[in-house]
Formats: sequence, C-alpha cells, structure tokens
Amino acid sequence: MSALSTYLRSNLPWLSAGMLLTCLSSFGQTFFIAIFAAELQTAFDLSHGAWGAMYTIGTTASALVMVWAGRQADIFRVRTLGVLSLAALAFACLAMALNPWVWMLPVVIFALRLTGQGMMSHIASVAMARWFVATRGRALSVSALGFSIGQALFPLAVVALMTLLDWHVIWVICAGIALLGIPVLLRLLSQERTPASMAKSSESLGMQGLHWSRKAMLRHPLFWLMVPALLGPSAFNTAFFFHQVHYAEVIGITNMQMVSYFPLYTVITVFAMLLSGALLDRFGTARLLPFHQFPMVIAFFIFATHTFGLGIGFFFLALTAGAQTTLIAAFWAEFYGTAHLGAIKAMAAAVMVFGSAIGPGITGALIDFGIGIEVQYIGVAAYFVFTTASMWLGISLTRGELTRAA
Repeated sequence: MSALSTYLRSNLPWLSAGMLLTCLSSFGQTFFIAIFAAELQTAFDLSHGAWGAMYTIGTTASALVMVWAGRQADIFRVRTLGVLSLAALAFACLAMALNPWVWMLPVVIFALRLTGQGMMSHIASVAMARWFVATRGRALSVSALGFSIGQALFPLAVVALMTLLDWHVIWVICAGIALLGIPVLLRLLSQERTPASMAKSSESLGMQGLHWSRKAMLRHPLFWLMVPALLGPSAFNTAFFFHQVHYAEVIGITNMQMVSYFPLYTVITVFAMLLSGALLDRFGTARLLPFHQFPMVIAFFIFATHTFGLGIGFFFLALTAGAQTTLIAAFWAEFYGTAHLGAIKAMAAAVMVFGSAIGPGITGALIDFGIGIEVQYIGVAAYFVFTTASMWLGISLTRGELTRAA
C-alpha cells in the first residue's frame, strides 16, 4: 500500500489531469445525453425512430472526424489540446441549451460526441499510454476512474436538478462546468510531460522494434482482426443502455428496478479497471487481451435467458467494460509504439465511436422488424465468442513480432 501511495503522490498531477478529462467527457457520452431523450423528443416533436436516427447521424459524423482530430494528440501538448477540447465541449453544451431548430440537432449531437466521448477520452488515454511505460496499466486504470465518477454522479445530479430547473438551464450549467475545467487542467499540467518535447529515444517501440505509423498499422492484419473487438462493446453496451426501458418492459420489471443495478455495475467496472491495470503491468497486454471480452458472452446469455438473474449479468458486463478501458488503450502503445500513438488510436477511437452509433440503430431496427431484444442478445453473445476468437488469432500470429521488439 505504501508503494501505491508513493506512486499516486509522485504522479498525482498527471493522473488527476487524466481523470478530469475522462470525467468531463460524460457530457458527450450516451448515458448522459439519453437522460434528456424525452425532453428533446417533446421539444422537437420527434418519434423514437427519428431521435435514434439523428443520434446515429451525429455520432457517425463524429467518428469520421475523429480520424483527423485524434491525430492532433501527436502534435499538441495535452494542456493545449485539452483546453481547446474543453472550450469546444462547453460551446456544444450551450448549443444544446439554446438550439431552437430540429435540423441543427444532429449537428449539436455531433459536437457533443466529438468533443466529449471522442476527444476528451482520446486525449486522456493517449497521454497516459505515452507518459507512463512501466506503470502504463496502472496509470490508464487510475485515469479511467473519471468515467466511473462521471457515470455515478452526473445522472443522479441531473435527475435531481430536473425537479427544480428547466432542462435547457442544466445544459448551461454543464457548459460552465466544462469551462471551469480549463484552469484546473492548466494548473495540473503546469509542468507537463509532453509528447511534443520528448526525444525519440524516450518513445516506446512497438512490434519488430519499430515506430509504427497509422498507414503501416492499416496494412498489418492484426488491426483488422481487432476491429470486431473494437466495435462490439461500443455497439452493444451502448445498445443495452439505450434500450434499457424497453428491455425492462420486456422482462416485466420497472425502470427503477433496472437502474438499481447500476451502482453494482459501476463498482465492478472500477474493480475491473484497477485489477486489469495491475495485471497488465505484471503480465503484459498479449496475455490478457484475447479473453477480456468473454464475460460479455456470459452477460448477454443471461440477459437473453434470465438463467442466473440480472445482477450476475451486470457483473459480467462490468468485468469487460472495466478491462476494456485499460487493455485496449495499452494495446496500441505496446504493439505499435508511442511515436504516432495519437494517429493510431484516433483510428481505433473512430471505429469505437462508429460502433456506438450503429449499435442502437441496428437493435432498434430489428425490434421494429419483430426480432425481440432477448433473441437479439443470443446473437450478441455469439458475436463476442467471435471477437474472442479473432483477438486470440491476431495476438497468436503477432506474439513473435512483439517478443523481438522487447
């Protein structure tokens, strides 16, 4: 415990900066925007399908722009890019509060998703992976605690404020919180470990002892074997929470009963993040990554069949959610190096954001076509068997290249 305390104290400013960014990314995350779904549908006279379509359009556009925007993490300091992203996120929150036009709603969603879910999360994970090498897993897991803090605090706060304030005012408050994050970030990173000032010798090498570019990564089979695993959790975790009300109705419970499992989900997610970070530093990404999505097989089988109860399903869902946050971020640095990490991870982030765009759309369309959500979850469980096999194959084929890079 003393070693951990020493580690946290000596690295507190940089770890806290990562947590700040991941926490404030909440304003662009699905779980936060979905809180306002009923208000937005009423204000703009949108059906469930129209609202879902607008959300998909805005999120897909943000995924495309992330390919370019995420690359800026290789060029700018975190204190510069983070400040710009926070300012843009505040502007997006204000746009949500003040926008009177339905045709602008996809643009506002695009801005929230790009700046919040996209850039804020991306900057934090790239910074942790680049700044820390021997303790990369630990740093990523501590930084990612901001996601859980935001998910635990902001929905409860918003629901409480909705009893007192108009929803437009709440978005103005969110904009103010994002702006307040700017001086805090600047203070934390007054002495930044910055990629712009690092010598090439301090960059971590990837497979074959090389600094991989994004173009080289796209020509290597490992990336394409990883794509299903990048899409899966983003698509189907998002879909599960997006359709939570419908799922509760299908299985015959109230929405309050459904959300009562969320604290368990948050606690287990945090546990999985911290445990995976510690195991990653000890055993490396290659040993852990291929099997981290197998708990999703169990989770969605339970959601489909109610074999062991929802609590057990949420437990296994959270295991992958926590491990995914740490292991995937570390994977890019360990296998492709850190010299071009921003560009490489931007492509991965675009794939994951795209997954979060198509997941709710696909599952919603299947519901409209008469394929029940429980039947779909059997297919989702089978999909994660496939992602597990795909990751195992990719890591097995490239393990020798990684060994030579060590």
